Amino acid sequence: MSGPRSEPDPEYPGLKACIEEALDQYFANLDGEQPCGRLFYLVQGEVEQALLERILRETAGNQRRAAELLGLNRNTLRKKIQEYGISPK
Repeated sequence: MSGPRSEPDPEYPGLKACIEEALDQYFANLDGEQPCGRLFYLVQGEVEQALLERILRETAGNQRRAAELLGLNRNTLRKKIQEYGISPK
């Protein structure tokens, strides 16, 4: 895993833009229907799960290191891994 970037990559639009694009696609797929009443929690959960899975891949399943990178307590990370049914390795 590489360290923090010293300068932003002008080719990378940023996380916010990527999330906005995904949300645009989500709403387009609704075909005019209203989203579920728990949209905030749906999005939060999907982003959180994807982030946890990615960090665990980056750290080769090392939960201590993953917790450090995420700024989480290791017990919190373990709880979330269990909650989402993620295989840490």
